[in-house]
Amino acid sequence: MDVLKNLFKSNFRQYGMILALVLITVLFQILSDGILLKPLNVTNLIQQNSYILVLAIGMVLVIITGHIDLSVGSVAAFVGAVSAIMMVDHGMPFYIALILSLILGALVGAWQGFWIAYVRIPSFIVTLAGMLLFRGLTMVVLDGKSIAPFPKLFQKMSSGFLPDFDQDPSIHILTILMGLLLGAVTIIQEIKNRRAEQKYQFKVLLMPLFLAKLIAIVAVINIFTYVLAQYKGIPFILIVLFVLVVVYTFVMKRTVMGRHTYAIGGNEKAAKLSGIKTKRVTFWVFVNMGALAALSGLIYAARLNAATPKAGVNFELDAIAACFIGGASASGGIGTVIGAMIGGLVMGVMNNGMSLIGLGIDWQQGIKGLVLLMAVGFDIYNKNKTA
Repeated sequence: MDVLKNLFKSNFRQYGMILALVLITVLFQILSDGILLKPLNVTNLIQQNSYILVLAIGMVLVIITGHIDLSVGSVAAFVGAVSAIMMVDHGMPFYIALILSLILGALVGAWQGFWIAYVRIPSFIVTLAGMLLFRGLTMVVLDGKSIAPFPKLFQKMSSGFLPDFDQDPSIHILTILMGLLLGAVTIIQEIKNRRAEQKYQFKVLLMPLFLAKLIAIVAVINIFTYVLAQYKGIPFILIVLFVLVVVYTFVMKRTVMGRHTYAIGGNEKAAKLSGIKTKRVTFWVFVNMGALAALSGLIYAARLNAATPKAGVNFELDAIAACFIGGASASGGIGTVIGAMIGGLVMGVMNNGMSLIGLGIDWQQGIKGLVLLMAVGFDIYNKNKTA
């Protein structure tokens, strides 16, 4: 029991939000009479929150470097509008429009990154200006009207599903197989990590706890894929999210770029003195944020099947909240991609759950605000305690 207590205590920051996500899910599952975890609703939950989760991946990097980006919602709307001009008005093939839109997003990020990294204007001011600028440009591009419909193939990016071996609607076999494969890969990876830690004489979990952890992870993966298999299987957008999470987690944990990003957020002056090109890293973090904001705008436009002047409103607030709820520190240097995903899911489950039980939008906003305040308050309390 002491081992468990010490384990939880030393990893409270990491496991606290996972526990909160589980408790919130169970609470709304009970309050909604079991509707929350029905296959159709779980699929909707993924598709409805995908564009916020994509933004949260870029935003957590920005927050780790000690900055903020208030413009991502407007950039997403602007890129969505330009993509509609290219695809709907000019009939451009969707894959060319998609690439050009991502490049446009990266250029917007470069514009803002230049002012922040090289001219040293605070990111709050630059991105606040960007929020106004790109919201205005969206209105100009769309001339105050919505543009629709997008090509069918483009819409599938947000609302399509992996095809199955046969057309039996009762269960999606490919999704079940992918769940089993992912479970097996996870077991192999965890065993490899454990052996590597033992090789360098790091402290590892006791064998019974390690086995319990493996069983829990594999059970969650397979239950999740089984639920998806009961509807239409794995949505395309979930694969996009999975690839992004794996790539960005690898970059932040295993590459020089990731270590430099954390170092800048921890202490920029010390990072500069140690030879890190702080301006260049900050610049590329904002370029990355711009590209992901563009991807988010494309996903939203594909889901809505239209580009509208009101697209992207409050996206930045949801993405920032997801990062802080997921454990990112307001002073920079701390945060993970996985944590941002968990924070985004906490927000998504709360939104969905409160809508299912018929809670008004006024109460929903208030409750989300309190959750955000508690998450940041916990961060400050934890930091003061360990100081």
